[in-house]
Amino acid sequence: MGEGELLTGGSDTQGIVRIGDTVRRPLRPFSLTVQAYLAHLREVGFTGAPLPLGVDEQGREVLSFVPGEVHRHPVPPQAADDDVLVALARLIRSLHEASAGWAPPPGAVWGGSPANSGRVTERTELVSHRDYATGNVVFRDGLPAALIDFDLARPTTRVYDIANALWFWAPLKWGDPRDRPAALADADIPHRVAVFADAYGMTARQRVELAPLAVDIAHRYYEDSRASAELNPMWREAWEANKHTLSRAEAWVREMAPAIAARLRQPG
Repeated sequence: MGEGELLTGGSDTQGIVRIGDTVRRPLRPFSLTVQAYLAHLREVGFTGAPLPLGVDEQGREVLSFVPGEVHRHPVPPQAADDDVLVALARLIRSLHEASAGWAPPPGAVWGGSPANSGRVTERTELVSHRDYATGNVVFRDGLPAALIDFDLARPTTRVYDIANALWFWAPLKWGDPRDRPAALADADIPHRVAVFADAYGMTARQRVELAPLAVDIAHRYYEDSRASAELNPMWREAWEANKHTLSRAEAWVREMAPAIAARLRQPG
């Protein structure tokens, strides 16, 4: 069997290839846990994620290939409309409904660090994706239709998962006008947050929790990125390139949190 087509997808993982209708990835400590989660999603009818297909003869994780278009940063104009937020919110709500009640297998191993969940470490509700970067959302017919790269999936809360999606898609990450992609230069971000909240069907409690959690997440992303750069030279270049953007994002989210909270209290 040939090596297939090299893929970059939404992940920093090297050595990902497409062979036919499958994707082969290096096996990591958390791969089998994530495969168990993906198997559950498919069993309950959620089709917006890869189908897990085990391990191949070369010891690589095998997943089904998810067809569609993936947008990398910056967000292009066609991905900046409110209907994209609505479709993404509904996709994530469907993922949450499919995930609810699933118990991870004994000895489950998760990728990433639980520390970057902030306050979410105090309680968990379900397992979910937790990394809705633009490169991890697959579009079909101009709208989000599926998710890829579940490397950071782990037990979390609905509101943390929502905040993560809004970090990339509101986008809270580029809230400061100096850092916004051109497609969202004049965006009303509190409005976009509310559009997502309404489409998801966020509860009153979730709406109250969202803005303070977003501030916490923005601060932790800055601190975690700085700590990673100090510990690992591989991350130092990325830190130097992004530290000012992350600092401005934290300041902007902190300043705008009251406006976001007020907009979430308004009738949809």
